Amino acid sequence: MSQHPILERLAAKLQRKDLPNVKPGDTVRVQVRIKEGDKERIQAFEGNVIARRNSPRRSFTVRKVSFRQGVERIFPLNSKVIDKVEIVRSNQVRRAKLFYLRGLKGKAARLREVERAKPAERAATAEQS
Repeated sequence: MSQHPILERLAAKLQRKDLPNVKPGDTVRVQVRIKEGDKERIQAFEGNVIARRNSPRRSFTVRKVSFRQGVERIFPLNSKVIDKVEIVRSNQVRRAKLFYLRGLKGKAARLREVERAKPAERAATAEQS
């Protein structure tokens, strides 16, 4: 479904370019701005990316286990609430949605870690070749 051209231009103008490209299987630490009354603070939410939505309203879902309870949070990529996204580690996965992790716990929920080049390293290797 395509958007109206004016809305497409507005969406392109509001998109953030400072966030890394997260993929399902990545373990990320999302720094979120939280407003409590008149104060504002930053809180970290660290977990596995289990889904990513590629539409005009792009978002990604992060899952973590806190006190043996699974917690999922959906972050819109273009939101001003997100301060920073850090990729802690990358894991090898063979599907786009990792909803099956909801039913697993402990060692069964582990993913195989893989080395992924950082964007700066990829640019340097591309210049050399």
